[in-house]
Amino acid sequence: MTNSFFDLSLKVVEAQGETMSCKKGCGACCRQPVPISELEVYQIAELVESMPEPRRSEIKNRFSDACEHFAKMGWFEKVAACDELGRTEGRAAVAEKLRELIDVYFREGIPCPFLEAESCSIHPSRPLVCREYAVTSPPENCSRLDRQAIRPIELLVNPSTTVQYLGRTGRLGGIGLLPLVRALELAAGFPEEFEEKKAEEWIGEFFDRLSANSGSSENPEPAAGKTHVKKRKSKKR
Repeated sequence: MTNSFFDLSLKVVEAQGETMSCKKGCGACCRQPVPISELEVYQIAELVESMPEPRRSEIKNRFSDACEHFAKMGWFEKVAACDELGRTEGRAAVAEKLRELIDVYFREGIPCPFLEAESCSIHPSRPLVCREYAVTSPPENCSRLDRQAIRPIELLVNPSTTVQYLGRTGRLGGIGLLPLVRALELAAGFPEEFEEKKAEEWIGEFFDRLSANSGSSENPEPAAGKTHVKKRKSKKR
């Protein structure tokens, strides 16, 4: 679905005379934190576990090395502190602080564990935010993280925002932004548990939320006490 929304948005951009500059071999954006949803934490963990050896161990080591690197510099703690900042400051202040931390992360030059030869090795299974991000500006601008010179393609709808909202259980509260490199660590520390619902309930809530988010960057927190978590047997997706 995200791919379809992206294709539609790309057609709008092309109709305005611009073209997407992203291509295979350009992995600048794969050195960003890549915020994922709680649902995707377990999807990624299952994906890695399904890999044959020795690839599985190699990928796990990349995750571990990346987490150790950012843990040593206190980056995760600083991101978590943004949650607390949100209690006393407005959204703008929190967003600005997160932008600063994202820049710090990018400058460390640590690639996504799945990046190989500057290309995504799990492209068909990549996170939603990865599917939603592309630019029309020169690729070298992304490498310099020159925000003023980067022109991202604006999607008509962003399903990742909806999935991040619907997938929250509240168990990861206080962690803040969930960077892809923490997926295996979080999946191991917080066994998969989600509210059990019938498919039509999930689909109904998804499209209701998707419509509410259309054309808006607002993403309010779920009402307190609304999430009732039950254990669910993990399934391959």
